[in-house]
Amino acid sequence: MSTSTTDPTAPFQLHGRLALVTGASSGLGARTAATLSGAGADVVLTARDPERLQQTASGLSGSPLVIPGDLRDPAFRAELVDAITAHHGHLDVLVNCAGTCDSGALESQVLPEVTEIIELDLVAPIDLCRLTARLLRQRPGGSVINIASIFGQISSGGGMAGYHAAKGGLITFTRHLAEQWGARGVRVNAIAPGFFPTPLTGELADPDQRRRIIGRTLLKRIPGLQELEGPVLFLASDASSYVTGHVLTVDGGWTAC
Repeated sequence: MSTSTTDPTAPFQLHGRLALVTGASSGLGARTAATLSGAGADVVLTARDPERLQQTASGLSGSPLVIPGDLRDPAFRAELVDAITAHHGHLDVLVNCAGTCDSGALESQVLPEVTEIIELDLVAPIDLCRLTARLLRQRPGGSVINIASIFGQISSGGGMAGYHAAKGGLITFTRHLAEQWGARGVRVNAIAPGFFPTPLTGELADPDQRRRIIGRTLLKRIPGLQELEGPVLFLASDASSYVTGHVLTVDGGWTAC
């Protein structure tokens, strides 16, 4: 019986590639940076908190480029891409992780509470794609990963009007850009997580919230943040070389019924 010498893990390697991860100071962003770095990528990290960004960078291999700033500011977004161009001259992977959410009934909110969510969760990813387009197209295998949410697909049953609108828009934008950039060799996909233990979800410390997750998901358990590592690495790497315009839902079966 013949055996193959092909390494099935080779497509998941990211050696020689550069990844920009937004929201990299904590939660999913920090975990994503560690995942991509662990697979061999050089990484650029951005978020508002410089000290926490440095903490993320200190646990990574190589020499991560740390660029703190507020992604809601169009000028900073342009400065960020200019800095990547000056330091590296290319970009292979863009992961739009940065995000926040609102709460409460829409009629109880003031407009800035809604628009600030949309600026960070939707406008910033769109603009970063616009600004990095030339860099992503320069090399083969370019990949954009937009971190959406199951609440861009269904209602949470509560507040978060701005968050729902932004994440729903991000999913539609992902599919649109995949169609626009497919012939240019850049894949564009999204991940739609359910509830994961991050600062945005209060680390799932609320017992009522935990009971709701266990009761609603088909797997009947609380997820670990490491369970998003595989989906991120898959979409960032050549392992998903024929996947674009896809929304990978990672929710324990929440939206399956």
